[in-house]
Amino acid sequence: MTQARTQRLESEIQRALATLIARELKDPRVGNVTITAVSIAADSGLARVFFTPFASQHTPHEVRSGLTHAAGFLRGELGRRLALRHAPRLEFVFDESVEDAARLTSLINRAVAGARAGADATTSQPARDADPGPPETGAGPPGRSNP
Repeated sequence: MTQARTQRLESEIQRALATLIARELKDPRVGNVTITAVSIAADSGLARVFFTPFASQHTPHEVRSGLTHAAGFLRGELGRRLALRHAPRLEFVFDESVEDAARLTSLINRAVAGARAGADATTSQPARDADPGPPETGAGPPGRSNP
């Protein structure tokens, strides 16, 4: 299968699965799920479906078990809706990239806030090397006379 066809099929599977899970799946473990990506194997026999639970009361492991339990139903419906002769077997994988991105964003925000706090602290202190003003006349170092 060409790369363009594979990508098109992956996006079609992602779109169809998102609709099926939202409208047809009745398992309470699943709830609101976002399908973030689909990756099809070279022989089109397996599709890895990456998901993220959205505002779920269940752990990602419980959501995954609910999706795995419904995989046969989803595979059959997917084959019918997309008119596939051989629908790929579905393997559900929790997508950790969203959590990793949130963690990195938090770290960056803390670093920026720390840098701003440090910059604010240095600007609020009086400068040590401030210009004392014009030199006074007649006040030279001891033992030397000013001309």
